[in-house]
Amino acid sequence: MIDIKFLRENPEVVKENIRKKFQDDKLPLVDEVIALDSEARKTQQEADTLRANRNKLSKQIGALMGQGKKEEAEAVKQQVGDQAKQLEALSAKETELSEKITKIMMTIPNIIDPSVPIGKNDTENVEVTKYGDPVVPDFEIPYHTEIMERLGGIDLDSARKVAGNGFYYLMGDIARLHSAVISYARDFMIDRGFTYCVPPFMIRSSVVTGVMSFAEMDAMMYKIEGEDLYLIGTSEHSMIGKFIDTILPEQELPKTLTSYSPCFRKEKGAHGIEERGIYRIHQFEKQEMIVVCKPEESPMWFDKLWQNTVDLFRSMDIPVRTLECCSGDLADLKVKSFDVEAWSPRQQKYFEVGSCSNLGDAQARRLKIRVNGEDGKKYYAHTLNNTVAAPPRMLIAFLENNLQADGSIRIPEVLRPYMGGKTEIR
Repeated sequence: MIDIKFLRENPEVVKENIRKKFQDDKLPLVDEVIALDSEARKTQQEADTLRANRNKLSKQIGALMGQGKKEEAEAVKQQVGDQAKQLEALSAKETELSEKITKIMMTIPNIIDPSVPIGKNDTENVEVTKYGDPVVPDFEIPYHTEIMERLGGIDLDSARKVAGNGFYYLMGDIARLHSAVISYARDFMIDRGFTYCVPPFMIRSSVVTGVMSFAEMDAMMYKIEGEDLYLIGTSEHSMIGKFIDTILPEQELPKTLTSYSPCFRKEKGAHGIEERGIYRIHQFEKQEMIVVCKPEESPMWFDKLWQNTVDLFRSMDIPVRTLECCSGDLADLKVKSFDVEAWSPRQQKYFEVGSCSNLGDAQARRLKIRVNGEDGKKYYAHTLNNTVAAPPRMLIAFLENNLQADGSIRIPEVLRPYMGGKTEIR
């Protein structure tokens, strides 16, 4: 959510940003919110004047009563009563206008970074850099579920009976590999100075609306019936929520956390043939990283975060590339975003395995995460997040890139301590 003062003073900048995101239907909202804001400030001024006058009259009542002027005091009391009714009406109007303004402001997209490429959708995202040499072996690579089934590592049929489509049982060494990746990713981030965190797996609506757009919320979140709780779609939400309504001393920044959690997602919409198996599912596990920092430091942290994911995948011999998301592919709260994509030897192309985002002060403004500067002035922090590893998709990349001609899976050296010393899965 952008600053209402910034919108008020720079309406054309906000409108141009909306055009860059190809959301022209939101252009009228800028003028609408400016008009509502003007009315709200006028209403507040009237209410403040009434409050000041009421206080003045209240003091007169005491003075008149002290002078024995009871009738005059009663007349002033009547004025105070009348103004109280006016003030009540104005207060109700203030609340109504504030709610309308907030609702609109939460749908107006954040101002994107000037470096973001302009494009309508993900087909216009821009490749930044490739890491590692993509290899296509001289033997056939089966679909990932076939690889797992041959190794006795997955049971989709039983999962469908128990929970429906979009769930799975991982078994044996494949299940162990899944846990090994999570454990390795955790230690990898701890070694890079991040504090390990296991967060709540449910969050209140006040946190949900603080960390994501309404469109994302509807497409992703599962609501707990009868309670003000949602299952998390990613642990960054509860990690950022940890700082809701806080004032952080500037000298304590940055806050750098890495977390493990299960994640739950509706995954609405049609799914293509390549999104079967464990690619797009309702429940998975994930290692995440977040940063809460000073505004001037967020570009530096953005580069550090996506580099962490690249380094993690390269340490497991998986070729990756970074892709910058264009303006039309950015969620409304994001200032800038990179996707990290892993090489698929079977498809002979890259596919997304993680996403790194700088959200500026948008989440902090919604959640009231402020910083107390050394000069005593308070300002909103910047927040960033990035996927360390989400094993379902990461497992697909891992299995394809480490499959050997005889059907066995090579275990990279960094994972062997987490796999009991095994060098391969057969």
